[in-house]
Amino acid sequence: MIARVRSPLPWLGGLLGLYLLAPVVAFVVRLGGGVSSAPGVGSALLTSLETASISALLIALLGTPLAYLLARGRGLGSRLLTALVALPLALPPLMSGLLLLYVVGPYTTAGRLFGGALTETRTGIVLAQTFVAAPFLVIAARSAFMSVDPALEDVAATLGHGPFARFWRVAVPAALPGIGAGLLLAWLRAFGEFGATVILAYHPYSLPVFTFVQFDSTGLPATMLPIALALVAALAILLAAGTRTPRRRGRLPRAQPQAPSGDRPQALVFTLQKRLGDFSLSLSHAAGGPSLALLGPSGAGKTLTLRLLAGLMQPSAGASVTVGLRELHRLPAERRGIGYVPQQPALQPRRTLWRQVMLGARAKPALAAWWIERLGLAGLEDRYPEELSGGQQRRVALARALAIEPRILLLDEPFSGLDAPVCDRLRRELRALQRECGLCTVIVTHDPEEAALLADEMVVLEQGRVLQAGARAAVFSAPASPRVAALLGIANTHHGHMVAAGRIACAGVEIDAHTGDIEADSEIAWSVRPEQIVLRDDGRYEARLLDDVDLGTTRELTVSLQGGPTLLVRTSRREDLQLGESVRVEMAPEHVSVWALDGSAADV
Repeated sequence: MIARVRSPLPWLGGLLGLYLLAPVVAFVVRLGGGVSSAPGVGSALLTSLETASISALLIALLGTPLAYLLARGRGLGSRLLTALVALPLALPPLMSGLLLLYVVGPYTTAGRLFGGALTETRTGIVLAQTFVAAPFLVIAARSAFMSVDPALEDVAATLGHGPFARFWRVAVPAALPGIGAGLLLAWLRAFGEFGATVILAYHPYSLPVFTFVQFDSTGLPATMLPIALALVAALAILLAAGTRTPRRRGRLPRAQPQAPSGDRPQALVFTLQKRLGDFSLSLSHAAGGPSLALLGPSGAGKTLTLRLLAGLMQPSAGASVTVGLRELHRLPAERRGIGYVPQQPALQPRRTLWRQVMLGARAKPALAAWWIERLGLAGLEDRYPEELSGGQQRRVALARALAIEPRILLLDEPFSGLDAPVCDRLRRELRALQRECGLCTVIVTHDPEEAALLADEMVVLEQGRVLQAGARAAVFSAPASPRVAALLGIANTHHGHMVAAGRIACAGVEIDAHTGDIEADSEIAWSVRPEQIVLRDDGRYEARLLDDVDLGTTRELTVSLQGGPTLLVRTSRREDLQLGESVRVEMAPEHVSVWALDGSAADV
């Protein structure tokens, strides 16, 4: 019988827990022998409670913005400031008190200005507590702000919120657990502060100073009552802070759902340039239709283009973004009126679906209610993000962007990472919305099928440059280069050479094609889409069947032309075929794309 391996974690944790509890238990046992009175202990307790609370309030008011700025800062200066802010943690509190005397002591400029009121007063206690306790909140809150999804603030900017509103309405609520933990630690540290306080404000007595005076004058028994009061006060605060409050549900919309105005989509024209390190983006496009797809591999500059359009990043000089007659490139993100759906839903934690959709500064309740209903979210208004499926979360992000009735909707791979059925359903829902509501959309994708489904026009990008742009049908039917064909997902791309006008050769097989003005004997690349290869008994080309995959509605065949290249064929024919048998295929010359490899066509 195999012995079960026990985890050492309970023992390791238990040892430290026992060590921390032992002094408290010993003290409680000692209390059984009675407690001697300690005149003035009540006043000292009230002083500590009052000053610690004032200190915590000051730390929260000033430390939270500081933590936010440190979290968003970059470079050596930010790291140095973070270290300086945390420095009081490394100093003995006595030294902290001595340092404060150099600033607020009775003989300093500040001390004389306030008539000595900065020491030996409650103000002095608050100053000492704040200096020693503030790093606890700043460090905890900074870590919390750093863990907030940056896309949350990007979305808030496009929804009309300025910098302060983004801090207060988005960053603080998202980081609230970390801020709360830091504030609790700061209060407890301020309540128990002794070293700096005894230097800066020996009178009036705070509870720690009072306890020291009692111990110094009459010994250990006289300290039992103040210690007991300190333990009870700290325990009460800890228990109160650890009590879970019920989550606030959002108020359901009372307005009757009202459809968007359905204004005619306005033309988008943009010229963008941006350099980030070694990467350079440069593209221009004048959209002729309401929907545009930016297609390209990872690192092509698609997301960067979207962020420049939204105003979330500033382009280089000479860039412009125009929607209709309105120039947007001169406006900050919050004033552009552009809806933005990032790659991930970027929903606010601890906020209901209704409050998510109503995040926009210009969000309209009636319009929000309409989009919630139209996107199949009705009845879910009181749910939190973790109570929604992945597809529902994407719908919430879409409804949130549409509730402000944007001029343009920007979608950054909004369906990536979803299960295929969910992804397909959401794509078709968005296509229906484009058609029914006249949405003007720009979608970033690396999926040619998604681009074909959701866009009238396409811009194919690679390494920050436009490889081809134009109407969807034109781009798919006539890729400008072999690289464009590969990015469009055309599987059958091969090399060969020109035999004569209208005829190419590849690995011993001659193929009819529209070759344009490419000269004979030129090295070429050619391609044909799998669905444009037809199985026919009288087909022009003989081939051997290498593989046969049933995909349900279609079959995917792999064939090898006699003595020539291997091709992928998609067909709906259902007759049985045997691997290795001979078949005949037909490729219409107009379906065969050909490019010269001497630089004239390959660089288009």
